[in-house]
Amino acid sequence: MEEEKVILVNANDEPIGLMPKMEAHEKAVLHRAFSVFIMNDKGETMLQQRAGGKYHSPLLWTNTCCSHQRDGESNIEAGKRRLREEMGFTTELRELFSFIYKAPFDNGLTEHELDHVMMGEYNGKPQINPEEVENWKWMYPKAIKEDIAQNPERYTVWFKIIFDRFYDYLTGNSSGDED
Repeated sequence: MEEEKVILVNANDEPIGLMPKMEAHEKAVLHRAFSVFIMNDKGETMLQQRAGGKYHSPLLWTNTCCSHQRDGESNIEAGKRRLREEMGFTTELRELFSFIYKAPFDNGLTEHELDHVMMGEYNGKPQINPEEVENWKWMYPKAIKEDIAQNPERYTVWFKIIFDRFYDYLTGNSSGDED
């Protein structure tokens, strides 16, 4: 099976080519990505714990799901696809904002992404894919923020970056750089 390719972009999110995912992470090349946050009626956020077999950040907690858009796929289509693949359900999503971040991992790879952050609502229990997800839980955003401050080692590098912006969006403390 051919390795999945990511969409290389410039700072304006204009596509400039495709590259195998691993190569893009080895070379820290800017590429398009997305992060999905699912909330329930109580205002809690669904977190996932990455599967133990993942090549980076195994068993760390992160947002509901995230990945990379495929060539020709919209942000929303990509978010729904990955939500179904990882968490076993789909729901309507809306894009909140996008921003660029760079986060190196301990294994020499680097995430350098123009990340499209999306949100949806769901109240059911996910049917997790054990190849992708070890566990899941609901947490209130304020409790997530407090736990990240007290136990940062429990969370993925990118989640700590993205969650700050997501929390600011939820609480109205926007930094003004939303699309």
